[in-house]
Amino acid sequence: MRQSSVRGDRSRRRREPDAQEPGWDDGPYQDQGLPPDAPGWTPPAGGAVSSGDEDAPADGGGHRKGGRPRGGKGRKVLRWTALTVAVLIVGGAGAGYWYYEHLNANLRKAPRSLSGDGLKKPDPNAFGQSPLNILLLGSDGRNSKKNIELGGARQDADRKPLADVQMLLHVSADRSNMSVISIPRDTRVTIPECTDPKTHKVYPQTSAAINESLQHGGPGCTLATWQELTGIYVDHFMMVDFAGVVDMADAIGGVPVCVDKNVYSHDSKGHGSGLRMEKGTHPVKGVQALQWLRTRYGFEDNTDIGRAKAQHMYMNSMVRQLKAGTKLSNPGQLRDLAEAATKALTVDDGLDTVKKLYDLGGDLSRVPTKRITMVTMPWQYSPDESYVMPKPGDAEATFGLLRNDTALDGKDKKKKATPAPEPSTPKARLKVVVQNGTNSTVNGPVSGRASVVQQRLSGLGYSAAGTDTALTTQADTTITYRDKGQRGDALGLAKALGLPKSAVRESSSATGMRLVVGNDWRNGSAYPKKSGEEKAADKAPDSADALNGEDSKACMKVNPQYTF
Repeated sequence: MRQSSVRGDRSRRRREPDAQEPGWDDGPYQDQGLPPDAPGWTPPAGGAVSSGDEDAPADGGGHRKGGRPRGGKGRKVLRWTALTVAVLIVGGAGAGYWYYEHLNANLRKAPRSLSGDGLKKPDPNAFGQSPLNILLLGSDGRNSKKNIELGGARQDADRKPLADVQMLLHVSADRSNMSVISIPRDTRVTIPECTDPKTHKVYPQTSAAINESLQHGGPGCTLATWQELTGIYVDHFMMVDFAGVVDMADAIGGVPVCVDKNVYSHDSKGHGSGLRMEKGTHPVKGVQALQWLRTRYGFEDNTDIGRAKAQHMYMNSMVRQLKAGTKLSNPGQLRDLAEAATKALTVDDGLDTVKKLYDLGGDLSRVPTKRITMVTMPWQYSPDESYVMPKPGDAEATFGLLRNDTALDGKDKKKKATPAPEPSTPKARLKVVVQNGTNSTVNGPVSGRASVVQQRLSGLGYSAAGTDTALTTQADTTITYRDKGQRGDALGLAKALGLPKSAVRESSSATGMRLVVGNDWRNGSAYPKKSGEEKAADKAPDSADALNGEDSKACMKVNPQYTF
């Protein structure tokens, strides 16, 4: 059973919001100053977007009491699109160096991380390949006239933006598959200490809704928050706003989406995005595309989970079109798309040129549509239902799959079972370097971990084991080795310590055998045994509600209260 249906009856009994919080939600029609049922009120012509926000801040912040998480995967659509678009476009436009520099100037840049060194980038595999992780963010900022018109809530024009849509795009090291995981924006997390790169203001570590991390100096703080939450090294971020969504949707020329009944997202209390669509499949673009991505009231049980599913459908449809080349044949369209994509994006300083976006798009384009999987982080309510938290077991299992570069669709090729090679080096002569990887930004390092484990190894007969005094940060304990000839020794070492075989990894960058003691082993000399639910899985748990990129028959279920 999907999570969105578990609390359906209870959510309908909760009180209606008494305040409005702007964001990527559909919202009341404030511009006319009239509720939808008042004399003189008219629905938005031509599918014009409504302003404001449908969700109420229960505590004046980014959380809502009595409501579901306000997730959003529409941004994901935009981000991947913007990036792929900028890439493919520059390759096809052929406008010359001046145009290349013009597009570079369109891009807005910001530091990758605002919170210390964070995680270490994983070592490449035996073939020199590394996975790629990109954080896609959707800002609700009202920093321009167009963003105010599209997002409403003019009273919030001076408010710092929130990252209402957040998703991590993971491309496997061999580029055979892509997994995207989004997180409900009201998820309570630890936001690490961050320093604003412009004002140099230091924001202390705090516990808050994850969408507030953007207000702590910019997207680099949101990236640092994701790394602490998931243990996944994030290579880059990309951020887009309301206007960017509309401009890009216009440039692409329309994305087919489907509803199983007529839908009109509005009610007498002003809730709704204004989306009006008849049953069936229709292309949406521009403002109507933004409406689709923001609609909460009208889909399924009127929650963020339904909205996220609609956004997944939109993104899948867009990706299928881009891969088919249906929107990339006209040079003028390509140029428009390049302009829209580069103007819409704020990127980290490692993606500061269109050439880098082009190369990144090349990596993304190699992934078959059938191997694209989109999920929502498994979640549950806090005891008082005032916020959302990661679901124990399932959330960590999902993060662990990505840390281990395992596809969420469970379709990775199974390795043939072969006898494990026997150790070839006597224990007493095996040189192993032990390093402390518990340098968590949030929890701080545990001193002496390398020495504790090195002493344990000595007691097990590995008397040649030494330590590296440099601290690093790593979620999982690993053993890396240089070539296949050392695999037997590495597996023997793992067995002696009680580590799983998945902890043993061949790396082209390894200079010898190295044991990094991760944050999963912060105390004791014996590796902690994991419970059944925490053991390595080979696909996303059911609670992640996976959607495949090739599912062209997906159609949104319309809530009976919002049909016509």
